[in-house]
Amino acid sequence: MIMKKDEVSKLLTLKEAAEKLRVSEQTLRRWDNSGHFKAVRVGTRRGLGDRRYRVEDVEDYIKQRGKKKKG
Repeated sequence: MIMKKDEVSKLLTLKEAAEKLRVSEQTLRRWDNSGHFKAVRVGTRRGLGDRRYRVEDVEDYIKQRGKKKKG
């Protein structure tokens, strides 16, 4: 996926997303690998790129998780 420069600024690093979601970085890696919570790949590191997470996706996931706990 090709992203515009202004869209890249709306991405969180693996560490930032893990902190917001209150899960470990390894959990986020597993979620990405399984398709549970997909990352955006940026750059060419090891042929795959670094994982980044859209702020909107993280916020939506937190909201959904909150609804499940209440309901």
